[in-house]
Amino acid sequence: MAVSGGPDSLALLLLAHAALPGRVEAATVDHGLRDESAAEAAMVAGLCHRLGIEHATLPVALDDGNVQDRARAARYAALGAWVERRSLDALATAHHADDQAETLLMRLNRGSGLSGLAGIRECAPLPCGRPVVRPLLAWRRAELSAVVEAAGITPVDDPSNRDPAYDRARIRQAMAAADWLDPVAIATSARLLAEAEVTIAAIADDAFARGVSREAGGFRYRPEGPRLVRYRVVQRILQALSARPRGGQVAALVERLEGGGAANLAGVMARAEGEAWLFAREAPRRSG
Repeated sequence: MAVSGGPDSLALLLLAHAALPGRVEAATVDHGLRDESAAEAAMVAGLCHRLGIEHATLPVALDDGNVQDRARAARYAALGAWVERRSLDALATAHHADDQAETLLMRLNRGSGLSGLAGIRECAPLPCGRPVVRPLLAWRRAELSAVVEAAGITPVDDPSNRDPAYDRARIRQAMAAADWLDPVAIATSARLLAEAEVTIAAIADDAFARGVSREAGGFRYRPEGPRLVRYRVVQRILQALSARPRGGQVAALVERLEGGGAANLAGVMARAEGEAWLFAREAPRRSG
């Protein structure tokens, strides 16, 4: 399991140890972003030693770009490699109902589609293929803090969790001020949206199988059904052609094709031809 030393992950550690004694291991990722991070990892290592839990500290180096995005990518890459190296069945993280509610509100505020509004999945694949599971999504943050307090453990206090420079911290502060919001109910909505996402994905798989055919250098698609299904099928075609555009770009492409037009997106030429849409990789440009 991933244990940062914060109250949520420490509660996960204690609960997992109680439920599965001798069957869990823990890892702490040291991003090196704060002077205290090495000491915090050492604190978790010491606690694991007292509990008889195998522990590893995983230092990571971050690439340039958005700090939180880079940290998340590096964290899951390191944890995935650790899970694979240790031949563990899965990675558990301490995401809870308050995290889920914050994620849904953030994504609503950004105009996310169904996939984004499904929020934090209960189970998802790691880069190595093994699953990451979130067994605490029905728990509240306060309940997890109470578990750690009852054990007499002082958790890590990460000031970035309160830094208004980050969207999540601002959402968290706004939710704390709006006591009429129910994080558990919001988290339930995210779970229902995740179920809807699975249903739409199955419909899109069927539409792809029935309506898409391979042609020399690309694909022919005879679109049918609602726009969301068309969007999913086009997204899958683009992925098959090694294109990874953003969701809004795919939506704009679908709208263009529905109007009988053509467009180039992420190196893929797409055009409407009669009742079909054609997709092919753009021919490489000649130098000179």
